[in-house]
Amino acid sequence: MSSNHLLELAQDIVKRAAAAGATGAECTIAQGEEFSANIRMREIEDIQEAGSRGVGLRILRGRHTGSSHTSDLSPEGIEHLLKSAIELAEITTGDPHAGLPDPADLGALPDDLKLYSANLETLETARKIETAKRAEEAALSADPRIVNSAGASFDTHVGRRVFANSLGFAGEYRTSYCGLSTVPVAEDGKSKERDSWSTIARDFSGLEDAEYVGKKAASRALRRLNPVKVPTQKVPVVFDQRTANSLLDNLFDAVHGMSIYRQESFLAGKLGEKVAAESVTVIDDGTIPGLFGSSPFDDEGVPSRRTVVIDRGVLKSYLMNSYAARKLGMKTTGNASRGLTGNAGIGHGNFFIEKGVQTPEQLIAGIANGFYVTELIGFGVNIVTGDYSRGAAGLWIRNGELAFAVSEVTIAGTLQEMFAGVETIGSDLEFRGSFASPTLKIGEMTVGGR
Repeated sequence: MSSNHLLELAQDIVKRAAAAGATGAECTIAQGEEFSANIRMREIEDIQEAGSRGVGLRILRGRHTGSSHTSDLSPEGIEHLLKSAIELAEITTGDPHAGLPDPADLGALPDDLKLYSANLETLETARKIETAKRAEEAALSADPRIVNSAGASFDTHVGRRVFANSLGFAGEYRTSYCGLSTVPVAEDGKSKERDSWSTIARDFSGLEDAEYVGKKAASRALRRLNPVKVPTQKVPVVFDQRTANSLLDNLFDAVHGMSIYRQESFLAGKLGEKVAAESVTVIDDGTIPGLFGSSPFDDEGVPSRRTVVIDRGVLKSYLMNSYAARKLGMKTTGNASRGLTGNAGIGHGNFFIEKGVQTPEQLIAGIANGFYVTELIGFGVNIVTGDYSRGAAGLWIRNGELAFAVSEVTIAGTLQEMFAGVETIGSDLEFRGSFASPTLKIGEMTVGGR
């Protein structure tokens, strides 16, 4: 079904819902095609291709809501979709905060955000497989100690999203991305370790070279060999990009509008207060062309925007959809996010920490004794209290250099202390997804070992 037909279908469903007695309606249509090639030890393990298309409808009758979804776009399927949503709205409990966004908040960004590349739709299957094989081969050939592989994969996705509501908003956009990753296994005596590297882009030409991906993954696995468990001590802790991203994930949960409303966040009631070191500025921006958290509008039809969440250590904003904003007596930040069915939740755009000026090497060079974290294990984070305790692995810093591998330790503190204790932020901000953080140095944490 063509783009125009999908947009017209969404608008027609909304009109029919209103004619059937809905006082408000929202229709989402998602369409996509996915491909995945998995290679292991130079052989094709499996190839998967799948297409999907679905329609979701949410209607209001006063303050009562009903939702339904279907993959059947026939007239009978759409009729059933409408009937189900109306019937559910009749039996649900009313919610005084239920509703559509303020009409004045609706709209879409006019500029092309470069979220789609037509080239991915014509990329040959043979080239996708060859690229995954090249990445794994580069890893296996990098060092004799690379003895095995957990595989390499090449994935693509091409999709379209359509949204319309009964306030007159209708919009759509297309997306595409491809990704390459490999997971080599290194062995030295009794020590066996694995690690990975991956690259993602909107277009094939934006990916890192397959040989680079393989060699980078191999070097990461090799440096983990023969790890030791260090004595318990308090030292500076450096989070690499990937593990620093997990701190952003924790922070997102803490500024989530519904967490704030329920008082289930250590940042509830802290707007305008200093909650991090002055060097820390955190942005949520859904308007950056080509990035993976960008979109012209959110899942309520509100334009995406740039929101400063933390400005030089001071908490400036929570992230909200219209529902959370009404609950809190605030305004939506354009962060509504949903699947095909149900009420909109709260998502993020490109959520990142602004970069500093030191390279990771310069940052590490200034540490006499410390821990460089490359992997976090477990889920020991309490967003309500901020308590933080997770298993970790990485490398020990000795006299400004990465000296030896460390595993089976824990790092502990509180998120409040950790964000307040950020001493240095690296210059290596890279968007490999919708969360992005440079390398972070925290002045002191407890590393629990033997």
